[in-house]
Amino acid sequence: MKYFITGTAGFIGFHLARRLLEDGHEVTGFDGMTHYYNIKLKHMRNAALAQFPAFRAVTAMLEDSQALEDAAGIAEPDVIVHLAAQAGVRYSLENPRAYLNSNLEGSWNILEIAKRFNVSHLMLASTSSVYGANPTVPFRETDRADEPLTFYAATKKSMELMAHSYSHLYKIPTTAFRFFTVYGPWGRPDMALFKFVKNILEDEPIEIYGEGKMSRDFTYIDDLVESIIRLSQVVPAEANRVPDHNVETLSLEAPFRVVNIGGGQPVSLLDFVDTVEMALKRKAKRLMLPMQKGDVPRTFASPDLLFALTGYKPETGLNVGVKAFAQWYLQARHEL
Repeated sequence: MKYFITGTAGFIGFHLARRLLEDGHEVTGFDGMTHYYNIKLKHMRNAALAQFPAFRAVTAMLEDSQALEDAAGIAEPDVIVHLAAQAGVRYSLENPRAYLNSNLEGSWNILEIAKRFNVSHLMLASTSSVYGANPTVPFRETDRADEPLTFYAATKKSMELMAHSYSHLYKIPTTAFRFFTVYGPWGRPDMALFKFVKNILEDEPIEIYGEGKMSRDFTYIDDLVESIIRLSQVVPAEANRVPDHNVETLSLEAPFRVVNIGGGQPVSLLDFVDTVEMALKRKAKRLMLPMQKGDVPRTFASPDLLFALTGYKPETGLNVGVKAFAQWYLQARHEL
């Protein structure tokens, strides 16, 4: 099949594109190569994908609608996977306009492309952040998600709503997946695992927010990619509606569905640090800090809908995933 993937120089987009290329598909990647974090890492990911003859890369911003249209015209995609976004919860406090431009205007441009090219399946990356400080756990897709605590979360929820309207108006089969703290090799330098490993190896203190009382539902990158690929084969339609209405999110008005991608096994931040220390066989200097503005005390995915649709849910243990990241970082750090 032919895939058009935005964000292929990013962490998740890189892994998904590589897996699809290994499986024999064609991938056109679209990425703005922004300097939100180390651009060298993005170039390294692009170089790794360029080894596949069936991969082509386009460098342009999501806000450039003509560039998107031209790239999609070259790709002639069967499936669009929209992963590119301005990421980062805390950065949205510093530069909210970047989120407005990329996550709203850019995502609208993707919806227009999906309409124009009549794709068989549009897949969109949302986030667990849309659940805000939801007091009910685990977080189910049927829970209210109308009280975002950050502008980042607000833009992602808005993208979901825009996509539902396009799905209804133009009959675009659409799956929006909500990610839960994705980690693994080639990960982002602004995320906790990368920072913790780097600082511990350099004998620098690590910052532990919420004084370690927070917990996160960590999702290993290979499990996430497997989930996306399986979901790509379950095109939203009445024919695959899940009977349990407490789980199913398939719209009554559109071929549109929201799905969590997470294993439902939250880990406390202090246990996470312990796992990193064990992987590196070194102790961290811990700097305990209060909760930051926009932080939530916990994330906790219900994987029930994902499992009902695909027969699969993320299960890689944190010790396995952290060890894999540490091994990658030790090999790659001198190139970064």
